[in-house]
Amino acid sequence: MSLTQFYQPKQPLPPLSSLITLLGNVSSLGIKEAIALCLNAKRLKQRFFFIGNGGSAAIASHMAADWLKAGGVAALCFNQSPLMSCIANDIGYDRVFAQPLTLHGSAGDVLFAISSSGRSKSITSAAEVARSLRMKIITLSGFAPDNPLRSMGAVNFHVPSDRYGLVEVAHHAICHSILDGVVEHA
Repeated sequence: MSLTQFYQPKQPLPPLSSLITLLGNVSSLGIKEAIALCLNAKRLKQRFFFIGNGGSAAIASHMAADWLKAGGVAALCFNQSPLMSCIANDIGYDRVFAQPLTLHGSAGDVLFAISSSGRSKSITSAAEVARSLRMKIITLSGFAPDNPLRSMGAVNFHVPSDRYGLVEVAHHAICHSILDGVVEHA
C-alpha cells in the first residue's frame, strides 16, 4: 500500500522549480546594494537588528546569530517571549519591535524587516521608527506587490508568491546571500 493514497492535496503542490524561479528573479542589483550597505555599516561598527513574526521570527533569530558569529557584527533580534509578551500586554502588539528599537537603534544601524505579507503592523511600525532614527532598512516581503513594507527600505526584496513556505525560504536564502557577500568582502 502506497502512502500517497492517504494524501490527496486540495490544490496542486508547487514544485521545487517554483522556488528556483522565485529565487532566480531576485534582483542581483538589490543583493549588491544590500551587501554594500551592510559592509559600510560593519566598517562603521553599526548594529544590525532582525525582526519578524512567526516563521519570519525564526529567520530573524537565525540571521542575528549568523551575522554575529560569521559576520562579526553586533546583531540583535527582539523575539524573546518575555520581552514580546510584556510589550504586547502593556503597550500593544504593534509596538513589540518598535519599542525596543526606539531604545536600542541609532542612526546608521541596519534593520532587516521580514514579513511574508508585508502588512504586519508590528513590522511596519518598527520600520517607521527605524526611518525616524535614520537607520538603514532592508525589507523582505511577499504576497501582494503593493504591501506597505515593500516601499519602506533603502533596499526592498519582494517575493511574488502567496505561499508562506516559498516566501519564507526565499527570504532566508536572500538573507544568507547578503551575509555571504559581506563575509567574502570582509
